[in-house]
Amino acid sequence: MSLFQSHEPIRFDVPDAEIILYPHFIAFEQALVFFEKLKQDVPWQQDSITVYGKTYPQPRLTALFGNEGKPYAYSTIVMQPHPWNPLLTFIKESVESVCHERFTTVLLNLYRNGQDSNGWHADNERELGRNPVIASLSLGAERMFHLQHNTYKDSKLKINLTPGSLLLMRGTTQHFWKHQVPKTSQLVGPRINLTFRLLK
Repeated sequence: MSLFQSHEPIRFDVPDAEIILYPHFIAFEQALVFFEKLKQDVPWQQDSITVYGKTYPQPRLTALFGNEGKPYAYSTIVMQPHPWNPLLTFIKESVESVCHERFTTVLLNLYRNGQDSNGWHADNERELGRNPVIASLSLGAERMFHLQHNTYKDSKLKINLTPGSLLLMRGTTQHFWKHQVPKTSQLVGPRINLTFRLLK
């Protein structure tokens, strides 16, 4: 069984980045099955995060799966990985076959409703190495994904991430751009995204 749908990817013409969207990487019905399975089976956690000296619950649930027990640290959080399960291994190998990359780790985010979010940041942690490749698979409700260049403030993107879509960020994207999933006042259902990465 292959997840990949034979649709042409969308390549965004922006400076200092290589950003590619596969809008229909997973068929809608299959994406729904994967969403329900992951929502039910993944050991979700809610960590506290400290920003400007204030600590509060992270506005989403997360889980980490990976090779060799390597932890992953971002902001003030250090996550310990669970071992790969068969479903996540299958999805990872399908993503790798399209991206022509190898991934060791996946960080999963569960956005329970429109008030769950992920603030402006770049995936530029030291353990990701130089010019990291980040592959982000979306399941569940649609959410907007914003990107903005660090220097050229007019260089912005807003991408509607639909269920089954795969967003690939590579090259110097994480050095020159930041991204977020903002809160929304619209009534939206839960969303899961899987962000695959290679820990050095």
